[in-house]
Amino acid sequence: MIDWPRVIELRDEVGTDDFAEVVDLFLEEVEELSGRLQVTANAERLAADLHFLKGSALNLGFAHLAALCQHGEQAARTGRAQDVDLGQILRAIDQSTALFLGERTQRLAG
Repeated sequence: MIDWPRVIELRDEVGTDDFAEVVDLFLEEVEELSGRLQVTANAERLAADLHFLKGSALNLGFAHLAALCQHGEQAARTGRAQDVDLGQILRAIDQSTALFLGERTQRLAG
């Protein structure tokens, strides 16, 4: 669900202090997008939000979430927005975030 080598790579690229800021910004953006995804009826907006979330998730190593967003983005862009399982994406956000926050200290130690 989390690509920990990518997380470590990002932390090493930006440094510990900036990494903490990246994580905080990501969590804020995800919270905002979660709320918007629950009320988005516009396929174009949905595709754009999922594209943004996919990129942010990939950057921070949220591999499973990124894959779900990619699938949803493609569906929304090809006229199949009704096929996007927003419940699955929202659950993946919650699960990935909980896993990341629960394991990051241990995984990033050393």
